[in-house]
Amino acid sequence: MFGAWIALSLERRGIKTLVLERGDELLGRASYNNQARVHNGYHYPRSILTGIRSRMNAGRFLAEFADCVDTDFRKYYAISAVRSNVTAAQFEAFCDRIGARWERTDDEVARLFDPERVEAVYRTEEWAFDARKLRERMLGELTRAGVEVLVGHEARAVRAAAPGADGARLEVEAIRRADDAALVVEADFAFNCTYSGLNDLMRRSSLPLVPLKQELAEIALVEVPDELRHVGVTVMCGPFFSCMPFPDRGLHSFSHVRYTPNHSWHDLETKIDNQAYMDRVRPTSRFSWMQADARHSLPIVDRFDYVDSLWELKTVLPASEYNDSRPILFQRDAGLPGLICVLGGKIDNVYDVERELDALQQTTSWQDSRTPSSR
Repeated sequence: MFGAWIALSLERRGIKTLVLERGDELLGRASYNNQARVHNGYHYPRSILTGIRSRMNAGRFLAEFADCVDTDFRKYYAISAVRSNVTAAQFEAFCDRIGARWERTDDEVARLFDPERVEAVYRTEEWAFDARKLRERMLGELTRAGVEVLVGHEARAVRAAAPGADGARLEVEAIRRADDAALVVEADFAFNCTYSGLNDLMRRSSLPLVPLKQELAEIALVEVPDELRHVGVTVMCGPFFSCMPFPDRGLHSFSHVRYTPNHSWHDLETKIDNQAYMDRVRPTSRFSWMQADARHSLPIVDRFDYVDSLWELKTVLPASEYNDSRPILFQRDAGLPGLICVLGGKIDNVYDVERELDALQQTTSWQDSRTPSSR
């Protein structure tokens, strides 16, 4: 989503843009394999800035992508009475501070929780996006804007352009994955928006790596009982869980802070090719572990029926582990003039990129940017 949005934003600024997408379709990996939550700030009581930015972005996302968002369910947040990093009073104060609506409730959904383990339950306002509709919408927007999109093409390396390369600063070497046909793109700027593959490209290009942590993450897809059919619940804040409608499949996503991460590593400490790893890994679901723990605070979880799992690498900045913040990485001149590394952790935070593009535009002669050429 971040790469597609940047391409669209640049094209609207009059900058001709080419998108190289490794997969067979846009928004088919991390932008699909997640909880599909449109955040409204509640999830980040230990990061005021992330909560505020989520609130500011949510309204625009709802307005701009209304046809891609499911708003037809009730969302609840429950504060655990044990092992929680925040109390009910702290959660309420946080919501008031960022302007997020909340209502302490004892309705039929709240009564599904174990009162001995849950301090308070709140009705809140949060939504879920339909990942497939979002993909179709973005592809349509890119097409109408005149952005060229090459799916099935993997960027393999980026380097300084050879002298005489039509004045371009960079060359991006790519392959068409279907037949390994080579492609070289000359351009003034290259945005590395490959999420878990960000350091794969940097390593192959002999450029400095970005300090990133990778987590092999599982989102279980489940059938829920009728009592939760049009309901989303999140128990927080600590080693707890969340269950949200997943509109594209007509199921619910089910994740657990402790068991969703299968295992992890730091890019600076390993030589794992993250994208190649995901091509071959065949992990075993931990749904039963999630279910066994979650039932303590929400007994109805025992009636969840497992259907499938979404597997993806979750890529985070190590500093975010301490307060659950989700800042955007926007690193200019990342080892080469004109190479920009971008990492966003939440789809609805994509609008924060525009401020960085505005700042880049103020210090760059955009009019000197040429149409990307390829050979």
